[in-house]
Amino acid sequence: MFGRYLNFVRGVATNWWGRLGVILTTSSFVCMVVMELARLVGLITSSYAGLVSYMVFPALFILGLLLIPIGWRRLRKQTGKSSRELRESKFGKEFGVASFGGSRLFRTVAVLSVVNIVFLLIVSSRMFAFMDTAEFCGTACHSVMNPEWVTYQQSPHARVDCVQCHVGEGAEALVDSKLNGLWQIASVTFDLLERPIPTPVHQLRPARQTCEKCHWPDKFYGHRLKTITRYGHDSASIRLYTTLSLKVDAGTIQRRGGIHWHIAQENEVRYASVEDKREKIIWAEVLRPDGSYHRYTSTDDAAIGRDALSVRTMDCVDCHNRATHIYELPDRAIDDRIQKGVLDRSLPFLKREALHAVSAGYVSREAAMEGIANHIHGFYQRHYPDLARSRVMTLDSVITVLQGIYNRNIHPGMKIEWRTYPSHIGHVGEGGCFRCHNPRMVDENRSAISSDCALCHSMLSNGHDDPFQYLRPADTLSPDYQMHLYLQQEFMTSSKSNGP
Repeated sequence: MFGRYLNFVRGVATNWWGRLGVILTTSSFVCMVVMELARLVGLITSSYAGLVSYMVFPALFILGLLLIPIGWRRLRKQTGKSSRELRESKFGKEFGVASFGGSRLFRTVAVLSVVNIVFLLIVSSRMFAFMDTAEFCGTACHSVMNPEWVTYQQSPHARVDCVQCHVGEGAEALVDSKLNGLWQIASVTFDLLERPIPTPVHQLRPARQTCEKCHWPDKFYGHRLKTITRYGHDSASIRLYTTLSLKVDAGTIQRRGGIHWHIAQENEVRYASVEDKREKIIWAEVLRPDGSYHRYTSTDDAAIGRDALSVRTMDCVDCHNRATHIYELPDRAIDDRIQKGVLDRSLPFLKREALHAVSAGYVSREAAMEGIANHIHGFYQRHYPDLARSRVMTLDSVITVLQGIYNRNIHPGMKIEWRTYPSHIGHVGEGGCFRCHNPRMVDENRSAISSDCALCHSMLSNGHDDPFQYLRPADTLSPDYQMHLYLQQEFMTSSKSNGP
């Protein structure tokens, strides 16, 4: 059997075209099998090996198959012989003698064709499966996708494959994603991509096909207690609490409240934004019980006179726009590491100096690593020399953590800095909820969309050292006495209305 194969190979390797085709086809087939076996037993785990195994080798295999008939055709032109004459001279007359099931040459070609087709089908299925993995998405174009890969690995959705949100289900979604992938390859190859890469708000699948497979809006109900811990810039980096009782339910048409009211089945909120970027709102409207819409229009200079490029119905990603690829703000990143205990708060002015160290404008990643180390060592050596000598390992640990924060969030090669990708959860600055809930969004009667904090949460503490500040008895001498009473009463009323 092997001898027949060798004779066949010698016959098709008619010239250097044919020989190159045989070499490419045979070597790529063998390499593909070897690498696949190595992957199955765990010897190879790199995604780059997958790129070679499922994309490079199959391409070489197909190229080799194409070169063989090209070589045969060129030989026929060069010699002036017919295909039959060449076949008999290369394979012998007996190889072409017809019999049951065709000649031996025909059977050999048929068997090898079936083997090739099966091989390509297996490779294609493996290739598509590999291209659907998070490792492929994050590492195939390392310089471009590395920022998203880094943030994805540390996100709440780190165990959710990229394709479940970015591709969706069905043949149409698969074809669209592969065509988009071809454009991305061309963009990377010829350096046509934007830096930083725009958030793909227009390419994401609808939330009802992605988010709501796990997060069911009809089951959003009740309140959720959340305590946000921040640290001061004083020498002790004092711990301060903001405690919220989040109203996570979807509300009803009669009771318009709750964070997820905006996306409940019986409600509908539509809006248009400047340049369709979903950041500066031109107008927003809400469905009334009678089927009409109540519109609020922005009086902000950035929105006045702007045309609506498209109208969008609000869903999950309008607020949860960074549900996975989450970039941190510097002060919150440091607060998070202090709370987790990886930054030692016993160091004087830790929060203040850590924030200065990571927030300084650095021209490169290398400069940032050196600058962070110099800032921390320099500050404690100047102001606390005894501490700097006795706690060298602690300071080194702080520097390592701060360098990690910088590397996670700042990517100079892709022009990603602090606040490049803002999150719309909450209301930092004028983003998030305040895109619509602000005094400049007014209806025809000049009434504004409510920006009352109590719409979405009750406040139990606000930057205080007591996490339940407003549940304590109010101090009649405090200038915040009336606000204290209001917030306390609002929480009690809200809790009762949420009960059975």
